[in-house]
Amino acid sequence: MRMVRTRVFVALFASAAAFAQQEPLFQFAEKPGPHPVGLKVVEQYDYSRTYRRLTDDLGKPYQGERARPVQTLIWYPAEKSSGKPMTVGDYGDLMATETSFGKPKMTADAKEWIDGMKPTLAMALWAIRDAPLAGGRYPVVIYAPSYSAMSWENADLCEYLASHGYVVIASPDMGEQTRDMTDDLAGIGAQARDISFLIGYAQKLPDADLSEVAVAGFSWGGISNLFAAARDNRIDALVALDGSMRYYAGLVKQAGDVHPEQMTIPLLFFAQGEITLEDQARYFTNGSKSEGPNVLNAWTHGDLVTVHMLGLTHTEHSSIYQRNEKVWKHFPEVQKADYEREDGVTGYAWIARYTLQFLNAYLKHDATAMAYLKKTPAENGVPRHFMTVKYREAKGVPVSFDGFRTELGRQGFDRAGDVYAAMRKEKSDFKLDEGAVNAWSQELIGDNHLPEAINLLKLNVEMYPDSSGAYESLGEAYARAGQKELAIGSYQKALEKDPGNEEAKKKLKELDGGAAKR
Repeated sequence: MRMVRTRVFVALFASAAAFAQQEPLFQFAEKPGPHPVGLKVVEQYDYSRTYRRLTDDLGKPYQGERARPVQTLIWYPAEKSSGKPMTVGDYGDLMATETSFGKPKMTADAKEWIDGMKPTLAMALWAIRDAPLAGGRYPVVIYAPSYSAMSWENADLCEYLASHGYVVIASPDMGEQTRDMTDDLAGIGAQARDISFLIGYAQKLPDADLSEVAVAGFSWGGISNLFAAARDNRIDALVALDGSMRYYAGLVKQAGDVHPEQMTIPLLFFAQGEITLEDQARYFTNGSKSEGPNVLNAWTHGDLVTVHMLGLTHTEHSSIYQRNEKVWKHFPEVQKADYEREDGVTGYAWIARYTLQFLNAYLKHDATAMAYLKKTPAENGVPRHFMTVKYREAKGVPVSFDGFRTELGRQGFDRAGDVYAAMRKEKSDFKLDEGAVNAWSQELIGDNHLPEAINLLKLNVEMYPDSSGAYESLGEAYARAGQKELAIGSYQKALEKDPGNEEAKKKLKELDGGAAKR
């Protein structure tokens, strides 16, 4: 994360207590999967968006590329290689070129961050730069970092998933036109578009299977991934590491096009340990940004797995934060009970394990992994008092036009009235749009699905009894089905509602020369 803005967030969520330098340093406790891990770093631009302003800091015309820079990290299953694994310091060096491709420039904030990681900079992780690709194609996971953070803030998790057969792609979390994120809809929208950009980029990768895509996000990335999923139907599952969708429901409400109650994809949500009402009032009462529907409560039409990490603070959901000694030396007031530094290491390992099982269940359709998610933590070998896990299966379909279409496909078009009534019972202000229903019926008529069109249009005239157009369309469907008398009756109704309906007059004349004069 960028330190200028991030100190506020660290203050809210930082780790338990002040620890001396001799405390054990973070080591990822999980073992790698069957695949060696490769890493590619791609410097590319999203030319559909402008990032640089017309002028530079001195007010002179900007010289250089103004499109949005997207430094892209790709972790992938690789063949064995003799190359040296990435160290924490190697990852840190990537901060120098996040937006200045080919021109390294380490900001003061980045230097301060790396200084905090000094004791761990030489630690080797698993990935080897540019290792040869393993054979095969693998599901894709886009990783969305936290507020203003670097793409590799959870490098251990990304490498872990790649070692188990996933292509994992990430870019830094940046604002719309600045390296620092902004805590508003524009900022969320910028990161959501980055997520979709990376999914599009994955189409170019020979080892990426774009039929199975998930997005995992930490903190702010755990609200941007919700926005991305609402706008991009290529996303099949979400993982949120104490995601901000839980804390900034007001921004979800303000977006207008993000509806958790209509989401049908599965969600795995990790939540930090207990947050009291006092904590909520102190940290998350921020007016319109927090006032909105609870996303997790609204998530009823997609499977939901909620994991409460009882001893973890917010920042312990990042392996790189756990490696920063400056984080550990501050803010003891947010310690969870008597959980200590070693517990953060253990808890992070379980986050990785549950994330893998979730992705295996929903992207690889592994029945064993699905069974794992439904077991109690004790049954899965989790130490006592570390976490609670709740699995809530999706119920029904969303109360929406798409949900209505899905339910008619399942129950049959002759149940259109019953399905609509049930949806109205669940949400009293729900109403199908007349024009959308009519357009749908015209597609059915064009495809010669006449009984289905008739049932749908009968519902339309019930919903809009004063609509001449609704009766006219029903008359057309009856006429195409050879039901002449019913067609005449519908066209006559259309004329009763609108005597100037020339199409209804024309059709009546064709069916019954004198009918138009009745």
